[in-house]
Amino acid sequence: MRNTARWAMILGLTATAVCGPLTGAALATPGQAPTALYAPSALVLTVGHGESAAAATPERAVTLTCAPTPSGTHPVAGSACAELRGVGGDIYALTARDGVMCTKQYDPVVVTVDGVWQGQRVSYERTFSNECVKNAYGSGVFAF
Repeated sequence: MRNTARWAMILGLTATAVCGPLTGAALATPGQAPTALYAPSALVLTVGHGESAAAATPERAVTLTCAPTPSGTHPVAGSACAELRGVGGDIYALTARDGVMCTKQYDPVVVTVDGVWQGQRVSYERTFSNECVKNAYGSGVFAF
């Protein structure tokens, strides 16, 4: 049941983030030139406590849209988008900041990212040993 609710939430947020800009006046009529020439970059990020996304209940979820401008419910959308642009959208390339000291307490935190980055499908899941270690990775993407 947890998985069903998690996927329903992720699909709903992804659909809102990707299709939201297509509502109202932004809909193109036949023969109309596109108003923007950029590939979509819209992501849904979740965080929860547990060993894996399948075993964890999402505690927080945010949307992040990076094109044409940073937006969404992510609290630091601008820096998160800049950080993702810096690694070419490769979330696996995000590394821990130097000098961050964390305890060795094991309280697993799982982060998922699903959506589209510059027109390419993205699916990411990572389990960090605790909240401090999660926050050490990057400066904005996981800061929600």
